[in-house]
Amino acid sequence: MGRFTVSKEKLSPDPRHGSLLASKFINSMMWAGKKTVAQNVFYGALDIIKQKISDAEPIDVFTQAVENVKPNIEVRSKRVGGASYQVPMQVNRNRQQSLAIRWLLMACR
Repeated sequence: MGRFTVSKEKLSPDPRHGSLLASKFINSMMWAGKKTVAQNVFYGALDIIKQKISDAEPIDVFTQAVENVKPNIEVRSKRVGGASYQVPMQVNRNRQQSLAIRWLLMACR
């Protein structure tokens, strides 16, 4: 599995909407360094959203979709006295975003 996150210092907003989330999604979607192909696919999907939902901005629909997919808690293994227990823990904000992007891309592919 490839690397899904990009460092925040190097991440620049996408050219059409100025969204960092869209730029991160495009970078995660990209295969073999083909960024223009990934941008064309992403912006084509936003154009389809605009055709189907004319009263809302497509970038807002995309942002809301990512927000809906983000997990609030996850279970982690905790070892206590030789036994492993699944303990629910809160997920930090960066991991929430990377998990949401990863899950959306796996569902699309």
